[in-house]
Amino acid sequence: MTFLTLARKNIGRKPLRTVLLMICVAVAFLIYALSASFLNGSQGTAAASERVLGVTHAAGISLPLPLAYLPRIASDPDVAAVTPIARLRGFVGQEKNVVAVSAVNPVQLAEVNGHELGLTPQLIEAIGKSRERILVGRLLADAQGWTVGDRVTFSAFDTARQDGRRLWRFEVAGVFEGESANTDTYFMVARFDYINAARARGKDTVSAFALRPQPSAATAELAAHLDAMFANSAAPTRTQSEKQFLDAFLHQYADIGRVLSLVVGAAFITLLMIVINTMVFSVRERLFEIGVLKTLGFDGPRIVMLIMSEVLLVFAVGGGIGLTLAKLATFTTVPALGLVFSSIVLLKAIAIVVALAVVCGVLPTIHAVRTPVTSAFRTR
Repeated sequence: MTFLTLARKNIGRKPLRTVLLMICVAVAFLIYALSASFLNGSQGTAAASERVLGVTHAAGISLPLPLAYLPRIASDPDVAAVTPIARLRGFVGQEKNVVAVSAVNPVQLAEVNGHELGLTPQLIEAIGKSRERILVGRLLADAQGWTVGDRVTFSAFDTARQDGRRLWRFEVAGVFEGESANTDTYFMVARFDYINAARARGKDTVSAFALRPQPSAATAELAAHLDAMFANSAAPTRTQSEKQFLDAFLHQYADIGRVLSLVVGAAFITLLMIVINTMVFSVRERLFEIGVLKTLGFDGPRIVMLIMSEVLLVFAVGGGIGLTLAKLATFTTVPALGLVFSSIVLLKAIAIVVALAVVCGVLPTIHAVRTPVTSAFRTR
């Protein structure tokens, strides 16, 4: 009889207690896996590039920059490509259905970030046929049920047209897929020349400039050089990588990563207290049998392996259930949540399963090993 068989029979003595214990483990790892998948996939920060820089107003992204900065940035020898970006926020249909529009020069955007977004020459040609055409990201297209040729009415929060209305009508010219599942594709790409000409206020201003440095350029030095170029102007700039920009944008609202870490930490601490307490009582109930095993020749290491096998089996089954449910959640939830259950998340979860099992098995193992055989026999 193997240790695994012995462990399975021992935890099967109290089926209800074992099932409840596994449910606790499953819930804790479901919380962990969903949180890790959210941080890994949502907001697109996991796929954000360090080689794409964004130039925004030094006082914040809500303040515009003049379009006149574009030729000065493009003339820098360390800049390979640059595009202006005007960000519009609004909703489609109901007000809670919030989406974003990035108005850019499509050709220049393809040179800056085309590979990461999955912009093909066919998509660039399609949006170039009409100023009212847009490209839609795959996550947004799936969430809204949009296909090529659909007409979309976008209600902007702040950006009004020259007639005073905030309704912008577009035609879907294509859907860009993104380089990977981590890529943020929950937005639309419109033409900057159309938005700039039709809007009532803020003409010839941009929300940011996105640029790709030359392969040989040092991004940190280029960012410092560009900021120094506009330091004494009416609109000083702040240049940072796409990943830094998205992280800073998220931290404006809350340190989401720290909040989720606290929630997951609280779940694991509670789990540790429950499992350790249960395993200590379980071993105490079986002290007589452990004394018999010692009499038959089971030494300390073998007693340790037996109890550790029981704890590890509980964590393996419970953790496996929780991780499986989290994986299923990535298929059943709306794409806008951006849950990405990657192999990195899985490997970290397996490492935590083993670590928690070892921690939970220490106290009951020490108690079982240190109990003399004569004392164990008196427990019956």
